[in-house]
Amino acid sequence: MISVLFAVLTALSNGTASVLQRRAARTVPESEAMRLSLIGHLLGQRLWLAGIGLVVVAAVCQAVALATGPIAVVQPIFVIELPATLLMAAFVMRVRLPRRVWYAVVAVTVGLALGMASAAPGGGSTSVQGAAWVPALILTGLFEAALIAAALKSRGNTRGALLGLAAACGYALTAALMKDAMARLEGGGGAVALMTSWQLYATAAAGVGALFLLQNALQAGTLVAVQPMLTLGDALISVAYGVTLFGEELRTGWWVLPELVALVLIAAGCVELARSPLAAGNAAPPTRRVR
Repeated sequence: MISVLFAVLTALSNGTASVLQRRAARTVPESEAMRLSLIGHLLGQRLWLAGIGLVVVAAVCQAVALATGPIAVVQPIFVIELPATLLMAAFVMRVRLPRRVWYAVVAVTVGLALGMASAAPGGGSTSVQGAAWVPALILTGLFEAALIAAALKSRGNTRGALLGLAAACGYALTAALMKDAMARLEGGGGAVALMTSWQLYATAAAGVGALFLLQNALQAGTLVAVQPMLTLGDALISVAYGVTLFGEELRTGWWVLPELVALVLIAAGCVELARSPLAAGNAAPPTRRVR
């Protein structure tokens, strides 16, 4: 229950941060894409800084969640970040969400519940055994390089989607490294073992890289193109890390069918939610106020 609670808190923080960063990134000229100067432009914007603050909060909550639960349980819960953020924004701004948005919220929620119940992730170890990180890091690097190369050859939503998937891969890697690093803290070595582990510093490097890719994804394409790739990509790649690196288990066989149905529901819900003006960081169209 602790891991689920902190996973939900992480989702809330990340979802809000994504919307704030989206608004800030859209003000940056396209000529700054894939350049470090992009971050320099964003540092002068309060919305972006507020988003970064929420990213830090999310990182702390995520560390607690990963330290107390399997990565294949914790990371998929993050798919609720967009619907939760929209509901919160609608409440704060005192606007009524359209019926289609509510249908999308239900689709994501039901999809998550169906997927978790069907896959029943669990088991596994708290740390990565042996040299399993070597092939994992090589394959991840090749995958990221292919996505970035393809993104540089494209424009608009295609580039945004590709970079969104690359960012998702980076965030999934960050989660796997973070879980392995936290295992050092609990393994008897305490803070010294944590601070001297390469996983801790690799976590920071992967997180910064993923953040950079996400800013470029949001600057290049619409939230409709970026968010589904980010949300589903993070969940699926994290599950892959959980199974291959930590030995976590998922149901297979005929259970794959409801798992695919769950993915379709989540993807459709995320696309619809990303179309909402609230998801773009703007006020919703004029509607009746909630009394």
